Amino acid sequence: MRTLSNDRLREVAGDIEGELRRLQRLADDIELVHSEATRDSQRARLFYENLALKLHNFYNGCERIFQIVATELNSGLPEGDDWHRRLLERMSTERQGRVEVVSEDTARALETFRAFRHVVRNIYGFEIDTERVAQLVDDYKQLWPHVRGDVERFAQWLRALATSLDG
Repeated sequence: MRTLSNDRLREVAGDIEGELRRLQRLADDIELVHSEATRDSQRARLFYENLALKLHNFYNGCERIFQIVATELNSGLPEGDDWHRRLLERMSTERQGRVEVVSEDTARALETFRAFRHVVRNIYGFEIDTERVAQLVDDYKQLWPHVRGDVERFAQWLRALATSLDG
């Protein structure tokens, strides 16, 4: 891990916690839109299109956290066409003196959302498979607490490391 001052470690923890707050707001929005999709069958397709984008944003937010860790604490982002996949893998292992950001189980579950993000980026919204989105929303509801807990533990580890450097 790169050598950082205690203040810089706290700043990185704060950046990560800021992303978690954004992801929590997104979680609230996903819950709201999902309830509308269930309630209003005539417009459900439109709500599922919206949910697909929100699930895309969920993985983007997770990846922002991973990018902060890779660029601020480690040696930077992976290179090559598969850098997104490799970044996710790196976050589930201890690396260069830092603890894992997410567990291997959490990373495995996030892989589905990483792949889905690619789908969302490459089709028209009306081509979204609503059954697939509905399943991913259910999966998301199970996964989000694990992501949040894992990343909160990581941020706490950064803060504890900063405190230990206070002397």
